[in-house]
Amino acid sequence: MDAQERGRAGNIDPADQWVFDPDTGNYELRLEPSAEQSAAPTQRRASRRAAAAPVDDDTRPLPTQRGRRAAGAAGAGAGRGTPPPGSSRRKPKAKPSGKKRAMHWTGGVMAFVLVAGGAGAYFVYEHFNGNLNTVDVGDAGSGDTIPDGPMNILVLGTDVRTGKGNEGYGDSGSVGHADTTILFHVSADRSNATALSIPRDLITDIPDCPTKQKDGSTKVVPGTPKTRFNTSLGQEGRDPGCTMRTVKKLTGLTVNHFMMADFNAVKSLTSAVGGVDVCLGKDIDDPDSHLKLNKGPHTLQGEQALAFVRTRHSVGTGGDLSRIELQQQFLSSMIRKMKSNETLTDGSKLWKLANAATKALTVDTGIGSIKKLSDLGQNLSGVDTKNITFATLPVIDNPAEKVKTTVVLNEQPAEQLFAMMRADQSLTEVKKKAKAKEAAKLKGPKADPADVRVEVLNGGGPFGAAQDTVDWMQNTEGVLKSSNGGNATGTKLKKTTLEYAPNQADQARRLADMMGLSASALKPGGKTAAPRANMTLTLGADFKAAGTPLTAPQKAPDGVQKVHADKQVCAK
Repeated sequence: MDAQERGRAGNIDPADQWVFDPDTGNYELRLEPSAEQSAAPTQRRASRRAAAAPVDDDTRPLPTQRGRRAAGAAGAGAGRGTPPPGSSRRKPKAKPSGKKRAMHWTGGVMAFVLVAGGAGAYFVYEHFNGNLNTVDVGDAGSGDTIPDGPMNILVLGTDVRTGKGNEGYGDSGSVGHADTTILFHVSADRSNATALSIPRDLITDIPDCPTKQKDGSTKVVPGTPKTRFNTSLGQEGRDPGCTMRTVKKLTGLTVNHFMMADFNAVKSLTSAVGGVDVCLGKDIDDPDSHLKLNKGPHTLQGEQALAFVRTRHSVGTGGDLSRIELQQQFLSSMIRKMKSNETLTDGSKLWKLANAATKALTVDTGIGSIKKLSDLGQNLSGVDTKNITFATLPVIDNPAEKVKTTVVLNEQPAEQLFAMMRADQSLTEVKKKAKAKEAAKLKGPKADPADVRVEVLNGGGPFGAAQDTVDWMQNTEGVLKSSNGGNATGTKLKKTTLEYAPNQADQARRLADMMGLSASALKPGGKTAAPRANMTLTLGADFKAAGTPLTAPQKAPDGVQKVHADKQVCAK
């Protein structure tokens, strides 16, 4: 019997089982297994702690924090005792007394909810085991609940029809597609997150996918080159692990976990939190999504919320990319609602949210339990809303099509964005880690490429790297005064370096910008160089290929569509 069933059996509203501890600022779920064990041991321990506590001037004991919590637990355990002075906890209805187990619900394990449309996708921590569905994705994920360093969680929304009231959505009889996909990248220091939306109509390569079968065996679903991204899920028996593998092949990022939901998730979660606030910059009447709203602010839940995140023909350019932007705005508002005191201090709302979310959620076995998801939520709870940025993968219309129905990568900005994520570089302005003195090397005027003089040495790069770099500089970047100095002498370098004189700083900044050199790679000398002297660029083991930046860009490329989670914008 789960907690909700026990509440019904004892005529207790499940929401009444969530009680607030004023000493910790946490909600606790009080579960009552039986009356076999008395609360007396707890009371005795609380009394001993109180007796040993410091006293004030009028000699009355000052209860310690642990003592106050224990005393509160004793009162609640009796089911009929008087709460300690100053307590604001709700007194549960009569129930057989007994020792109680507490499951803490704090701000640290509140849910980020990622809701996406045509489907829904949710990122939720803290819920009920019995509600969860799990999928074994084998080695597609990391295996560790909380990996060291950055974390990547794939949030999937599928368009499969399930549940009452969803007959009008999705493809009839379909096993579902990856209709909405968001790669949620959280930084190693847990200070920021990037949520990258991948268009469903992107043409990409789907790799071979080992897929676990019901009998425990593994079947390899053959890969498909140059096909729609959304067929990486459901089609040909592909599971979410296949979408994880496809994302890794596309971005170069290892996906640690996945979370997936369908249409019901949008409806149930928005209802559980009392609706999500949105803003429209114009009237919308979309016969396909069944959304009809006037210009201005609205609070949406249930069917209206689902219609909102499925809308595309009435916003922007009327395509899937416009719908993605609308979903990102909705998700940002949902996250703000989850973070608000209105949600975190409402025990009834928290109960409904956890129950609704976990019923709609499917996750990989690596996070497929209350304990694992709670640990995950606690680990990620420090990410501030202002440091969460939604972005859309840069794409262009497929040039191979006369009638444009699919898209392909916009290679240069897409690779820049992937490089930033691989290097754990935030799209949001967060605390700068580089020292001011180091960062100053990159600030200031840059010489014209034609005025840059540099000799290139290979000190640890691939064979022929120096000549390849000189060819690239001269033919692509206009650095005509570059030359090949051959192999560097001495120990191979791990990192590429650029040595220059003080009067060559403008040339060094130009070359650093061109090659993606970090401030630490710049090695200024102390003596002024002759007018025609060369700088010395020594390629290290970090050099991969001419034209490939050595470090990730410090900001997103121009034109990348972004939505900041802490700001509300009106859809147009």
